[in-house]
Amino acid sequence: MFSYRHAFHAGNHADVLKHAVFVHILDYYNRKDNPYWVIDTHAGAGLYDLRSDWALKNGEFVDGLDKLLGAASMPPMIERYLEEVQHFNPDGVANFYPGSPWLALRALRDQDRLRLFEMHPSEADVLRQNLKQQGRDAVRQTTLYQADGFDGLKSQLPPPPRRGITIIDPSYEDKQDYRKTLQAVHEGLKRFATGCFAVWYPLVQRREVQELVRSLERLKTPWVHASLTVRKPTGDGFGLHGSGMFVLNPPWTLHAELDATLPWLSATLKQDDRAGFTLKQQAS
Repeated sequence: MFSYRHAFHAGNHADVLKHAVFVHILDYYNRKDNPYWVIDTHAGAGLYDLRSDWALKNGEFVDGLDKLLGAASMPPMIERYLEEVQHFNPDGVANFYPGSPWLALRALRDQDRLRLFEMHPSEADVLRQNLKQQGRDAVRQTTLYQADGFDGLKSQLPPPPRRGITIIDPSYEDKQDYRKTLQAVHEGLKRFATGCFAVWYPLVQRREVQELVRSLERLKTPWVHASLTVRKPTGDGFGLHGSGMFVLNPPWTLHAELDATLPWLSATLKQDDRAGFTLKQQAS
């Protein structure tokens, strides 16, 4: 149950897609003065050292973040995402990678709040220590629960300001996570029909992936669905050949931004000739 550590995968191609979308959503919510909450169901450690043994073991950031750094003529969505990454690397060298909680903390105004769930005991301890180092304001705005985010989400919805972003990105190492993700979305929409729900999922050779996507696309709520494939699946069926982001009640700007970004991102992150992308939407 507690084997997964995101530090092994920090800054990979899936993080690039997920966090570029997440930064865009945060920026959109900051256009209005009205307060909002961010709820992260699987927060991880918050900030990752790309020089650590864990990150270097697989070196997945080499085929993700590293390929973007210094690239020419990148789309605005990627420029904006890299601005946030570079904030945590003031010396200009990408040694640290911000996860979703740290991207959210950077975006929050005084009136906004962050709710984090992390069930992994060691990961939750690291997250707690990392949060303290961010200062008094970050601690004041954030509530950390060492608990299952799937179960805890119900208690946070609807958020008091009636504006909110929920990011759901489990590891999916447990096949039950696909079912739990779909259930969390259904229950979340019942409690908070106008909330933004951003669901990340892996592209792996499991039937559960397609079942999750089909079920999400049948929802009547407006959505944008983007997927990025960087290589062909392996013969043994292991490994991540891409990932997807499914955003319910998305910013109206998201589809156009992804339409301008995904071709460039696919060409930049491709590992073989099977790289590609998809982009769909359902309007209100």
